[in-house]
This record gives sequence, structure tokens and C-alpha cells, in this order.
Amino acid sequence: MSRRLFARVPLGGERTRLTALYAGLLVLAGALLTGFVYWLVYESLYSSISLAVGVAVPAQRFEHPPDASQSFLPTTPLPSAVPASPAPSPGASLIPSQTLAITRSVSDAAESAALDRLLTVSVAVLACYAVLSVALAWWAAGRVLRPIAVITDTARRLSGANLHERIALDAPPGELKRLADTFDGMLGRMEQLVSAQQRFAANAAHELRTPVAVQRAAAEIGLAGDPSPERVARIRSKLIEVAGSSERIIEGLLLLAASDQGLQERRRVALDEVARETAAALAGEAAERGVAVVVRPGPLTVEGDPVLLERLLHNLVANGVRHNVPEGGRVEVRTGPDGITVTNTGPTVPPETVPLLFEPFRRSAARTHAPDEGVGLGLSIVDSIARAHGARATAAANPRGGGLTVQVRFQGGGMDARP
Repeated sequence: MSRRLFARVPLGGERTRLTALYAGLLVLAGALLTGFVYWLVYESLYSSISLAVGVAVPAQRFEHPPDASQSFLPTTPLPSAVPASPAPSPGASLIPSQTLAITRSVSDAAESAALDRLLTVSVAVLACYAVLSVALAWWAAGRVLRPIAVITDTARRLSGANLHERIALDAPPGELKRLADTFDGMLGRMEQLVSAQQRFAANAAHELRTPVAVQRAAAEIGLAGDPSPERVARIRSKLIEVAGSSERIIEGLLLLAASDQGLQERRRVALDEVARETAAALAGEAAERGVAVVVRPGPLTVEGDPVLLERLLHNLVANGVRHNVPEGGRVEVRTGPDGITVTNTGPTVPPETVPLLFEPFRRSAARTHAPDEGVGLGLSIVDSIARAHGARATAAANPRGGGLTVQVRFQGGGMDARP
């Protein structure tokens, strides 16, 4: 079991390094503690033993005097200013010099034996402690690194087919828990991005295939046999119309790709003036549809690409004009510190479908293939251009009278000062 456990972990892996670090710190702490205890015992043991022996020896009586051959007596006579006295008689108490000699001998022998025993036991305990420290450090390192292993396994297993999976780490709050939650959030954003790209590719293929199919049918059916000049003229007009629709789709796709790549040029752009120019350019189309365009310009100047910003305002106003009621509609364009706000009347928009309108080829109503029908890229281009300029585009369904309100907020509210 231990061989399989260690075989799964690289020798130079993080778990090995953490184990070495933890075990080294634990053994060092154990060695320091053992040395400190040994020093404390060494400093106080002799005095403790001497005190105990000094109290106990005078109370004893010996039948025979101590012999120099005994292990607790010194082999050489101790110097003393007091002349040697005759050996004590049986039953007599020890004289002070004999008491001092016995006390010193017994204290030295007891201290040496106790310190030797303490050192032997301490070394044995420290060795067992070191082995236990390595085992505990290996286990603790595994517990700490287990969430990382789960994240690694999940990352290796993920592909475009299972981006819906999540780590969902069951752990107390901490750095690794936040890392796993951040990884789950990143997976969620990736899943949304991949899904949006897949829908975009499918919708783009469908949008581009439709005019091609119409052109093919017009050529094969309309020009079959020996068509009359009038018929050829109608087919010609239809082919030109379909080609124009394809051109608008391709132009929208290219503009969307260009805005997604970021800004190639930055200049100060007065958006209030651009709003007036855009409304004037679309006044003829608005009049044909019976829609009134009202501009309420407030000072708003931002740094950005003038072409893209003009396209952003054009798409907002054009969408407000085209997705309106047939008669008596209204489009209001406001600029100011809050950014750009375009409000239009029109059919009621379900609130749950509003966020989907920023996706490419999404429409609030079913496609009718009318000549002046858009290609479904208007708000997606607005959103892309806004993100390229550090802004945020939002939309909300109007609670009264139907229609939509789209707002583009720039960071810091734009730069109101004129150059």
C-alpha cells in the first residue's frame, strides 16, 4: 500500500517538498525542545541530588566505616585542613568530612547516571518523533494539496463536450476554496462563450445560406427555359436584392470582428454631435415609417474610434426606427454624463428575451425576409463596440407603450470637456 501511495506522487513534487519542509520544522522543534530540557536538567540536577543526599546522610549510622574501594567513595583522599580522625566506632555518627565526601560521591554518581539515562531516552524519543513527524507531514501535505489535485484532474478531463462540469469543492472557506470557486466561475464563462460561439456559427451559416439558396432557386427556376425580358428583369432585381442582403450580412460580420479585436485608433469624439448627425441621416427613413426622431444632446466626449462610435449610434437609432409601430412612433436619443440612451416605442418586448437581443442574429420578432429587414447584428455590434471602448450596453423593456430602452454607459461618465 505504501509503495503504491508514494508511486503516485512525483519524487520532486509539491507534496514531497511540503513533507520535507513540515518534517524538518517538526524535527528541528523537537531537537530544540529536547536540548533545552536536557540543559535545564543538567543545570539543576546536581544541586537537587546534593541537597537530597546532604539531608539524608547525617541521619544514617554505619556499623563499619566507609571503604575507599566502594564505588561511591573517591579513590584519592580529599584534602582537608582537619587531621584524620580514627574510624568511628560502631553505632557512631559520621563526622563532617566523611559526610561531605559521601555527599559529593553519591551526587556525582547519581547525576552522571541520570544524565546518561536522560540522553539515551531523549535520543530514542527524538528518533521516534522524527519518524512520526515525516508520516504526519506526508499526511498533512496530502490533505492540503488534495483540492489542487481535484482541480488538476477536472482541468485534464474537461473538453468542449463537458464544460458543464464543475469542481464544486466541498471544503471550508480558504484560499483553495476560493481558487476552486474561481475556476468554476471561469468554466461558467467559458461555457457561455463557447455556447455563444456555436450559436453564432450556426446562425451565421443559416443567414448566409438563405440568400445563396434564394439566388440558386431564382437562377434555376426563374431563368429556366426561354424566359421573357420582363421575367429576366424581375429575376435580375431579385438577385441584386439578395446580393445586397448578403453584402450587409458580411459587412456586419466584419464590423463585429473588427470591434471584437479592440481599437486601432483613439481620438476625442463628441458623441452629442454624432447623435445629431445620425438622426439627420436617418430622418428620411424615419419619415417614411411615420416615426419621429427626437435628439436631446448633452455634452459627452469620449476617447475612441470615431468610425465605430458612429456605427454604434447609427445602429441604436436605426433599430429604434425600424422596430417601431407603423404610425406615430417615437425615438428619443439622449447624451450626457450618463452616456447614451435611446428609447423607442413599438411592440411589447418580453423582459426575459431582452438579454438575448445582444446575441448575433437574434431578433425580437420572427424574420419576414422583407427588403428593409435587418440582419440581426445591430445590438450585438453595439455591445461589441461598447466593450471595445470600456463601456457597458444594457437594455430594458419599456413598462408603458412597448418598445425598448438601450443605454450605453462609459467609464467615468465620459469626458464632458470639449477639446
